[in-house]
Amino acid sequence: MRYLNFKKIIELFLFLCIPLLTSCVSDNKKKSDQYIAIPIPKANKLVNALPLEIKSPVNNPQSKEKINLGRLLFFDPILSGDKDVACATCHHPDNGYAEFRDISIGVNGTGFGLAREFKKPNNIPFLKRNAHTIINTAFNGINSLDTYSPEDSPMFWDSRVNSLETQAIEPIKTLEEMRGLNFSEDEILKEVVLRLKEIPEYQKLFNNSFNEANAITIDNIGKAIAAYERTLITNNSSFDKYMRGDTEAISLGEKKGFQLFKKVGCINCHNGPMFSDYKIHTLSVPENNKLSIPDNGFEQQFGFRTPTLRNLRFTAPYMHNGTLTNLKAVLEFYEDLSFNKSRNPEVPIHTVDSLAKNLTLRVKDMSSIISFLNTLNDDSFDKTIPEKVPSGLEVGGEIN
Repeated sequence: MRYLNFKKIIELFLFLCIPLLTSCVSDNKKKSDQYIAIPIPKANKLVNALPLEIKSPVNNPQSKEKINLGRLLFFDPILSGDKDVACATCHHPDNGYAEFRDISIGVNGTGFGLAREFKKPNNIPFLKRNAHTIINTAFNGINSLDTYSPEDSPMFWDSRVNSLETQAIEPIKTLEEMRGLNFSEDEILKEVVLRLKEIPEYQKLFNNSFNEANAITIDNIGKAIAAYERTLITNNSSFDKYMRGDTEAISLGEKKGFQLFKKVGCINCHNGPMFSDYKIHTLSVPENNKLSIPDNGFEQQFGFRTPTLRNLRFTAPYMHNGTLTNLKAVLEFYEDLSFNKSRNPEVPIHTVDSLAKNLTLRVKDMSSIISFLNTLNDDSFDKTIPEKVPSGLEVGGEIN
């Protein structure tokens, strides 16, 4: 009986090994492909595809009426103090709802994207941080278990507010973004409400969207814009397809880059479906010389929130102040940190986050990692621009 069991074990061993032995004598190309190929993970606890559906706050469910209203508000400069800047001025669909600038020009500016400049005379400062893309902010705060709370989603580079509803109002209150010099923070919010109430079309749109008396309020402005922004998602990138089971969605080189991304330690901060841990990390990014004083970030510790790595094609230049112009420059910056080299004299190297200093990134890895990062691009987002806005002002602000 023992002999028979042993014989069966030998037969099973040969059955399993013969295909492997056969593959060893195949041509070099086939052997190389088998070595590089990475099977799709069945249960990856660090990264995964974006969800196919979004969540909304209990007090702000999605509706077609609300989304349409939010789109009009997003493109209407009626929300700015001098009626010259809209949300879309710095977050335009033609630029991936971001801006191809290091730091933006808001109030008292004219022109679009890289061509935008201050009018003369000017006493308005640059915005001090790079414009985040609006795409996929509906998923902010999501973890590797696809768990997140839309009411508590962190916003801005310093996570100073939570939820898209709250975030949508902050630029209206900020001097250099939309408010300008003619109103205080309290005054501009009251002024915007009064302006909208004077426009019959907005009265109708707000009433249809919220079905309540006196529907034009600051809270409802935020809710409408947030509802629109939650439609701007890209959850069908090559990487998403790969993680859902399409093993051919990314190439062998991109799979190799994915492995290196994890191996060298990038994934320690850039994880979850959005490739962000949504935590604050202190780095030593060089200062932007357009700013008069250093930006010391979260709690004056030069800390900034981990940005998403999705749609990097649309969000150059990089880092919180746009001082790193391309992905190779970003990876070289992290390589310097691993050798204890700070690029910011305001940030001693011993204060830099240990996760960044412990990276094992080297030049030979960079091209493969960049190839992988490109699998996170997806240009299937909504690019609809209204032909006109109810105020009659220039769509998107003074960008032409």
